[in-house]
Amino acid sequence: MPTPVSYSVYPIGFIRSDVRGREAAPQQGREGAPNALIEVLPSYKKPLYRIQVGDEIIIITCLHRARRNVLKVRPRGDASRPLTGVFSARSPDPPNPLGLHRVKVLKIGQGKLRVGRIEAIDETPVVDIKPVLPISADS
Repeated sequence: MPTPVSYSVYPIGFIRSDVRGREAAPQQGREGAPNALIEVLPSYKKPLYRIQVGDEIIIITCLHRARRNVLKVRPRGDASRPLTGVFSARSPDPPNPLGLHRVKVLKIGQGKLRVGRIEAIDETPVVDIKPVLPISADS
């Protein structure tokens, strides 16, 4: 195996949400998560060009409160379920704490995106934004 290499990732913005802690966060956006605001840092406003209200985008976040040493979990915290590797469970505690959130853009203004339901905690760093592409062979 090759020697592990470290990479740096920097926030391009932060999520502003009514969800204040891990215990209050729904496990999936469709399970009662609130709409939220993404505040993009001033130096990253230009890349928002052409994002429009109604677009679906993928927000990539840093799960800044993740426990990085967890390798297996009981899905959804249910003790009756078998231990499952974090890569198979959508765990909030992966070794590399990146979250993927598919959301709809509700409003845009001054480097801020109001987005639909997202299960991210307030002050979660945003590390990238991607468009949702039409279905293709590699998506």
